[in-house]
Amino acid sequence: VQLVESGGGLVQSGGSLRLSCAAPQTIYGIGVMGWYFQAPGKERELVATITKDGVPTYADSVKGRFTISRDNDKKTVYLQMSSLKPGDTGVYWCNIDRAAGPPLWGQGTQVTVSS
Repeated sequence: VQLVESGGGLVQSGGSLRLSCAAPQTIYGIGVMGWYFQAPGKERELVATITKDGVPTYADSVKGRFTISRDNDKKTVYLQMSSLKPGDTGVYWCNIDRAAGPPLWGQGTQVTVSS
């Protein structure tokens, strides 16, 4: 079972992108949803999470620029990215915790920010 990500691409510095990540409708008991980021040659790091009740947390590097949200009916999590910087270039993965089974991951989506 895999999550389906969309919305990555190439954008100029200062621009915006919106990532989406949808879980299959057959998945139930979804808890915390989140986004991870891996820059070239670096470790994967947590960007943002959101609880089932909609409480977000953010890495310091993205606070004030990125907004995480979710639609529980659609079983989808979003990441609105604004004021993008070249340092935001890398692969973004979504992650979902669920009650019955291990966490699920998206396939990863490339974001490239040109200077």
